[in-house]
Amino acid sequence: MISPVLKGCGIWLLFVPLGILNGGLREKVLNPLLGQRVALPLSGVTLGILIVAVTALLIPSLGVLRPSRYWLVGGGWLVMTVFFEFFFGRCVMGHSWAKLLEAYNVLTGNLWVVVLLVIAAAPYLAARLRGLG
Repeated sequence: MISPVLKGCGIWLLFVPLGILNGGLREKVLNPLLGQRVALPLSGVTLGILIVAVTALLIPSLGVLRPSRYWLVGGGWLVMTVFFEFFFGRCVMGHSWAKLLEAYNVLTGNLWVVVLLVIAAAPYLAARLRGLG
């Protein structure tokens, strides 16, 4: 039997290609069509919705947990996301720290901080939507 922790990690792994596809769609379609001022926040909202939808679809695989456990899963997802973002951005893409931290400036229209909050809350929200826990 696979533990809920491993299942939760498996769900989180799906967020990586979602984020990459969402960013590609923003850069190739939304930016040219709408401009970055509109495309950037729209992309953040879209990613947040996708994350909650995927989580709602797959949250039953974790089983019925106490609400605090869903929050714990979300906290783990948050830590893994931030670690992945900085590791990948710095070590693979070679971005500067300043470039990486730009994503945290909501005044530029970047909703990455909101997406991170959605990631943290998604397991709990999805469980509530599905009537679990």
